[in-house]
Amino acid sequence: MISQLEHKIGYIGLGIMGKSIARNLLKAGYPLVVHNRSRQSVEELVSEGALEAHSPAEVAREVDIVFTNLPDSPDVELVALGENGIIEGAHEGLIFIDNSTIKPATIRTIGTKLAEKGVIMLDAPVSGGDIGARDGTLTIMVGGPEDALNRVRPVLEAIGKTITHVGGLGDGQIAKAANQIMVAAQMVAMGELLVFSQKAGADPQRVVEAIRRGAAACWTLDNKPQRLFSGNRQPGFKAYMQAKDLGIVMDTAREYGVSLPSSSINAQLFNAMLEMDMRELDNSAVIGVIEKLSGADLAQ
Repeated sequence: MISQLEHKIGYIGLGIMGKSIARNLLKAGYPLVVHNRSRQSVEELVSEGALEAHSPAEVAREVDIVFTNLPDSPDVELVALGENGIIEGAHEGLIFIDNSTIKPATIRTIGTKLAEKGVIMLDAPVSGGDIGARDGTLTIMVGGPEDALNRVRPVLEAIGKTITHVGGLGDGQIAKAANQIMVAAQMVAMGELLVFSQKAGADPQRVVEAIRRGAAACWTLDNKPQRLFSGNRQPGFKAYMQAKDLGIVMDTAREYGVSLPSSSINAQLFNAMLEMDMRELDNSAVIGVIEKLSGADLAQ
């Protein structure tokens, strides 16, 4: 077990991913201070040994390392730089690690402003979904000073299996955006192949078994079809978050003059999920859009 004397840690944002990550930090033996807008997750973690703080500023004042895991760029900016934000509790040597998926430009702006207060920032978005967060097997893509990463690596090893230093501040977010390009493509491709198989007269379950160990092998085919076959389209990773991430991809692509034709179409499909009242479903439920377009129903 990691010594409880090494670091005191704060975690802000206790959603599906954040709560599991915070719990793994507790299990690893770190003293933990938590803050979240909704009370239930805070109360759960306090009952397991965490301490509660009533603002991001209070968290920052109390800890050596503060994490955030929040829905979007404006949320992180507000928690970091707004009233009662991290900046108001900042102290020399504080390390701020953001696990959110947000715009690289936002991370760089926040990092520059916090550096004036002596805060070192790392962007460390994660991949692996709710299962990876729960099991402590996340993939973590890190941008920022390598020496700071080396100092906090034992902490990150409590929540993830693969930790890669991508480059400077914001580069972790670029890697995560690239990751989400692939995730979206896999979810859409899976939906297409399942509906295609059914409509063409084959058993989709047998088709998946036939192809999942060949050239089509991927995490998505290993983890998602059985949930869909059983009628389970609950998150997981919510569709509205996938749509948000693809918005970041497309905004960043426009900023750098990059053409992403497939991602553009996939972004439209995930935005269609929001219009079809499927925003809270798993990102694999994008198959529902394809079913609608094809006059199909995988459950039949």
